[in-house]
Amino acid sequence: MSRGLNYNQAAGLQGMLKEGTKSMEGVDEAVIRNIEAAKQLARICSSSMGPNGLKKLVVNHLEKIIVTSDCATILKELEVQHPAAKMLVLAAMMQEKECGDATNLTVSFAGELLKKAEDLLHTGLHPSEIVAGYRTAFEKAMDILPTLTVHTVDDPRDALQVSHVLESVLGTKYFGFQATLAPYVTQACQAVMPSAPKKPSLNVDSVRVCKLQGGTIEDSLVMKGIVVSRSTEGTIKRALKAKVAVYGCGIEASSTETKGTVLIRNAEDLLNYNKGEEKLMEDIIKGIAESGIAVVVTGGSISEMALHFLERYKLMVVKIPSKWELRRLCGAVNATALVRLGPPTAEEAGFVDVVEVREVGGRKITVFEQNAEESRVASIILRASTHNVLEDLERAVDDGVNMVKVLCTDGRFLPGAGAVEIELARRIYKLADATTGLDQYAMRKFAEALEIVPRTLAESSGQDATDTVAALYAEHEKGNVTAGVDVEGTGVKVGAEGVQGVCDSLFVKDSALRLAVDAALTVLRVDQIIMSKPAGGPKPPAGGGGDEE
Repeated sequence: MSRGLNYNQAAGLQGMLKEGTKSMEGVDEAVIRNIEAAKQLARICSSSMGPNGLKKLVVNHLEKIIVTSDCATILKELEVQHPAAKMLVLAAMMQEKECGDATNLTVSFAGELLKKAEDLLHTGLHPSEIVAGYRTAFEKAMDILPTLTVHTVDDPRDALQVSHVLESVLGTKYFGFQATLAPYVTQACQAVMPSAPKKPSLNVDSVRVCKLQGGTIEDSLVMKGIVVSRSTEGTIKRALKAKVAVYGCGIEASSTETKGTVLIRNAEDLLNYNKGEEKLMEDIIKGIAESGIAVVVTGGSISEMALHFLERYKLMVVKIPSKWELRRLCGAVNATALVRLGPPTAEEAGFVDVVEVREVGGRKITVFEQNAEESRVASIILRASTHNVLEDLERAVDDGVNMVKVLCTDGRFLPGAGAVEIELARRIYKLADATTGLDQYAMRKFAEALEIVPRTLAESSGQDATDTVAALYAEHEKGNVTAGVDVEGTGVKVGAEGVQGVCDSLFVKDSALRLAVDAALTVLRVDQIIMSKPAGGPKPPAGGGGDEE
């Protein structure tokens, strides 16, 4: 008998795979389970869509409380485990990375497509037929989308045009304050854009946000340069037209690589040893001062002896423990972070117009301000009453900055407030009616899924969703392609550029629909789930384990 054979081994798939592996297959076990997980995730996010969207309170694994309606933040903090739902999360994360906005549309639309697909599966359609119908409807939607453009931003340097389109983006996150926030974001973005005739472009990292608790949103301000949320180390609090030296290391006596022993026989030896250390430190600081440096920035610790000599030579000292902030400061003042103590060369030293300590809301901050027309970094100092509001405002500002980045690539805009989705649905319904074969059922469901946007907007603003959607279809049949949901009033509103000038970026909408359809079709194509046994031993008890003693 061969030793390699095990006649007690289980038959079938379980016998072939490693012990502990789980396998689920077929429509009921695999496809429906995946759809159910995706539906649950979409249900969480869809109620947060739009200006009246509800917020979620998430307590993460570090017991930090997050209150937000930003879909990307919610998904990040939820730590989704189900593999099918994770596909929707990955689609949303890619949308956030590419466009910085419309993550909620990506997840909600993908979830709705899968929900409609479940109905078709129960009626007997095969997943491949549903996929084919969805793909045809999607291609038709992508052809229609550019034809619905109602507004184009020709010049991203035009503050009035940019501010107008930013109000639509910021209004979905912080409704009521969009007109206040939009000029701040516009001003900060245009401060770091290359001046004409260069092609306008924007690096998102060039716009920084400093959050200061206290005051109101109206007290926020924009400045060219960077803000450090702490005071200086010494007594010098202001410097004008100053050269800056940035050190990645600490300003203290350097320690040797190997251990050494110093033999001190008497008090005179001890005094001479201290004098030698002091002389070495003084020579370093004196060299820095004589090279024309007025401001010293360090990422490490500062010894008392070093601080004494820095004060003596009238050098302003700023300590920035975060290496990321130190790197951003180097970009703002055009300096190089040195890893050795000593005077920097002309190329390594930076320059700043004004460095001063200011008091804002009872807190001292250090401001590095550049007065040049084109700055490398701009900062928005946000003011609000609570920490949670400041965090949410920062997310809104981040979306606004990403929209300006998109504007530099594609300035075309579509009517907002659900107008585009209804128009696409109306035309896809007509395409389905003219189609023979089983694809037509999937195409109709694709059109139904598009209704999720106007329905959610209507429900979150306290309106009857069915009546609103019916009224929208009626208006669009008349040729009013800009008719959308009026979230402030009741029912439907028609305007030249949509409801009260609300518009959505064509680039962002195109990306969101594309990612949503791809995620939904990937989930539908899965017919079997095979999960290996998790690695590692048994999980520790909830109390943390260990001996009771």
